[in-house]
Amino acid sequence: MIDINLLLAWGATYKKVGVNEIVFTEGQQCSYYYQIISGTISWLNIDEDGRECIHYIAEAGESFGEFPLFDDGPYAASAIANSESILIRLYKPVFLDLLNEKNKLLFEFTRLLTKRLRFKYSVIKSFGSNCPEERIINLIKNLKAESKNYCADCDQLKLTRQQIADMTGLRVETVIRTMRQMHTKGDIIISRGKVFCKDMTEIIMA
Repeated sequence: MIDINLLLAWGATYKKVGVNEIVFTEGQQCSYYYQIISGTISWLNIDEDGRECIHYIAEAGESFGEFPLFDDGPYAASAIANSESILIRLYKPVFLDLLNEKNKLLFEFTRLLTKRLRFKYSVIKSFGSNCPEERIINLIKNLKAESKNYCADCDQLKLTRQQIADMTGLRVETVIRTMRQMHTKGDIIISRGKVFCKDMTEIIMA
C-alpha cells in the first residue's frame, strides 16, 4: 500500500508475529498503522461461543485495521496472524501527519476502504440466501475480481475450508460437503486438498 522506504523514513518499525498471535483486539484503542511485509492477517470478530466471523484476510503489501486511524474509535474487530508474519507499523499521529503531507495517499486510502466496504456488502447480501453453494460462489467471484486470496497463475484458492466457513457464515461441514458437490459438477477442482477455481462467470445458479 505505502512504499516501505517511505514508512521507514517517517520512523516506522518492523514487528514479527507468530502463528495465531493477536496483533490487536476488538475494543482496543488504535496506536499504529499496520502494513504486512510477509504472511497473512485475519481481521475478524469472535463471539461468546468462540465462533469466528472473518471480514478480511490481508496479504503481503496490504494494510489492515484502518478504521480507528480515521474516526478515533476503538478497533471494531480483532487481527490475528494466520502464519508467521512480518509487519511494519507507524505511530498513529505520525501516520496522520504523513497523510496530511501526501494527499495522494489519503485519496488512495479512500478508494481502498470503499472497495473493502463494497466487498463486504456483497458478501453480507449473499447471507440472505439459504443456498450454501450460492454463498461460496459469491465469495469466490468477489475474491477473484479483487485478486484476493488466490493464485492468479494457477487459479488456486488460498483459503482453508474453515476460513471459507467463517467468511460465509456457514458451518465448516457444510462448506466441505458443498465444495465436494461443486467438484463433482466440475465447477471447481479439488486436488490433494487444494481448491482450484474455474472461470466463475460461467457458473449460473439455478
